[in-house]
Amino acid sequence: MKNTQFTLSESEIPEYYLNISYYLKKYLGKLPDPPLNPVTKKPAGPADLAAIFPLEIIKQEVSLEERIVIPEEVRELYKLYRPTPLIRAYRLEKFLDTPAHIYYKYEGVSPTGAHKLNTTIAQAYYNKKEGVKTLIAETGAGQFGSALSLACNFFGLKCQIFMVRVSYDQKPYRKTVMQMYGADVFASPSEKTDFGKKILAGNPNHPGSLGIAISEALELVIKTKGSKYSLGSVLNHVLLHQTVVGLEAKKQMEKAGEYPDVIIGCVGGGSNFAGIAFPFLADKLKDKNKTRFVGVEPMSCASLTKGKYEYDFGDTAQMTPLLKMYTLGSGFVPSPIHAGGLRYHGMAPQISFLYNKKLMEAIAYEQNSVFQAGVDFARAEGIIPAPESSHAIKAAMDEAIIAKKEGKKKVILFNLSGHGLLDLNGYDKFLHNQL
Repeated sequence: MKNTQFTLSESEIPEYYLNISYYLKKYLGKLPDPPLNPVTKKPAGPADLAAIFPLEIIKQEVSLEERIVIPEEVRELYKLYRPTPLIRAYRLEKFLDTPAHIYYKYEGVSPTGAHKLNTTIAQAYYNKKEGVKTLIAETGAGQFGSALSLACNFFGLKCQIFMVRVSYDQKPYRKTVMQMYGADVFASPSEKTDFGKKILAGNPNHPGSLGIAISEALELVIKTKGSKYSLGSVLNHVLLHQTVVGLEAKKQMEKAGEYPDVIIGCVGGGSNFAGIAFPFLADKLKDKNKTRFVGVEPMSCASLTKGKYEYDFGDTAQMTPLLKMYTLGSGFVPSPIHAGGLRYHGMAPQISFLYNKKLMEAIAYEQNSVFQAGVDFARAEGIIPAPESSHAIKAAMDEAIIAKKEGKKKVILFNLSGHGLLDLNGYDKFLHNQL
């Protein structure tokens, strides 16, 4: 009888995070350009980050160690949902009539329904150890906000979330989830901060953006004693924490007796893609194999395929250090697509570096084709995917169709980073031709 799921035991939860910077330095001899202090234009040091991050997070941000040990308290909480399953998409293969073998790593089994908990548990732990009382953050579609709210609850921290207004309105139950875990949630732009008030004065119906929400969160951190900032993507330490996904997937692919020819993940800030890709990319840098890596973004916010590779601020109010990344500009406000987690003007510096060095590919899709892929996947595999993950599904289906045309077997692995059960408003509009 053929296996559909490839599972691991609790004892096989990774004991360390894998640091791609180590492999870039060792095998490529290069690293991404460092963040810069926006005033001096010199590389940002620990003092530039100490106001918003705990020391251990700052160390991880600049570390060149190959492995970062996962604290036992973090691994114990990971046991609530990890290891997550690797699933062979036999029914999708049949639907596409393809010789390709399609696998997906399913992160939607986490308590909050997405991969973000992998980093929020770690971030809450490190902040708690340093005596922080409150974590403040932004969220797009609400996956990160939900995960941070739960992680803060686990460690007894207060949590305050600025949720991009368009998602706040589109996905009201995400707000409910955050509040269930004890968080305070504000639609951004808000009346809570000076910057939010400034934006609303110019446009009372502003849809918001992740850049604006980041600015509001940072402003509140600076004003609130005993607080720190928490980030859901983009920076090195967040991508590092997500490598538990790919480390598990490598063991599971070994159990399946195959190795991916192409690895796919959606990209907004980059943590989802990094999580599945970096452990396999380490193999590519070391062994020079031919595995391809594909990041998939929305056409309406296509930072990799349409942006410029240059230094830019991570937020709209220009409070962050300057980051070398593919960017559409810190003032860019994307259209209100339903894949709210991908509505960010820039791409993670590590992802941007890989794309610039042609170690990965990028592709952008229009929203309707992505939702159609999500519907097709749901009807074949039974799981309703998050709109963000449907970008990866669309690319995986396209790769499988190419394999059929070429008459070649191809092993495809993608990260199904979350379920879409709180995104049904978007699917409803698509099914009724209102999207």
